[in-house]
Amino acid sequence: MEYIKSEKILLKGHPNFDEQWLKKIIIDDTSILGIGKLDVLKSEKTQPKGGRLDLLLEDGSADPKKRYQVELMLGKTDESHIIRTIEYWDYERSKYPNYEHCAVIVAEDITNRFFNVISLFNKSIPIIAIQLNALKIDDKLALNFTTILDETSYGLVYEDEPQVVTYKREDFDKNIPKNILSLADDCFNVLTEIDPKLQKTYTKNYMGIQNGNRPSNFIVFIPKQTFLKPEVSISDLEEWGEKLSAVGIEIVNKNNRNSRISFRLTKKDFDTNKELIRGLFKTSYDEWFE
Repeated sequence: MEYIKSEKILLKGHPNFDEQWLKKIIIDDTSILGIGKLDVLKSEKTQPKGGRLDLLLEDGSADPKKRYQVELMLGKTDESHIIRTIEYWDYERSKYPNYEHCAVIVAEDITNRFFNVISLFNKSIPIIAIQLNALKIDDKLALNFTTILDETSYGLVYEDEPQVVTYKREDFDKNIPKNILSLADDCFNVLTEIDPKLQKTYTKNYMGIQNGNRPSNFIVFIPKQTFLKPEVSISDLEEWGEKLSAVGIEIVNKNNRNSRISFRLTKKDFDTNKELIRGLFKTSYDEWFE
């Protein structure tokens, strides 16, 4: 068996790479960030209180449309980087209230200290933290963007509350790729094998679960453009986080406050690890209805 030799390198201070180079890479293919295929509205957008927003991106398929205020930083993130990102987000959301807005921090090194700070902001501000790793493989450079903190899902009905607005499958068909919806169907089929009485519901942001006439959202499925994001209520976040990571499934967030774990799921992940996913869903179901 042949092995590929790789070497992690730091882009900050490297003579061949800078933030402008990185910005061009993202503009050429915004999906590299892992958020989805986004439109580039503006690069280096001047802000009224000084400074320039690195990238203003938009998800035109969302309803309402969603904008991302992206700040890039080679090397370690710091206080000014975090504050600047939030200031830009706050200005954009104030000026364009008809859109949803999310702040995005991209850095090569997000230390534990600043990860904790961003996590605190994340409880009240929609913010995503992405760590960039650069690997030199032979004479080529590979970039890997990993979401280490996803935005908190605001307005999702997780408890047994009535859902006032009713959405249908057709509403999702308009904006979500068919393969992602098919993957959500595969996941839900696993749930109906556990309990045939469970029914699928549709809301503005996610697909949920109903048991009889009551929402029972121990699991919700949030469709993205390139993957499905299940959010699962589970008591032992660390154990299940380790199990999923061990088979290569990327953890998006572990919310200790709500005891929910979310992860990126592709069709390949599902087919390869169906029994593991079934075990997670069954454990969540048992805990919810015990």
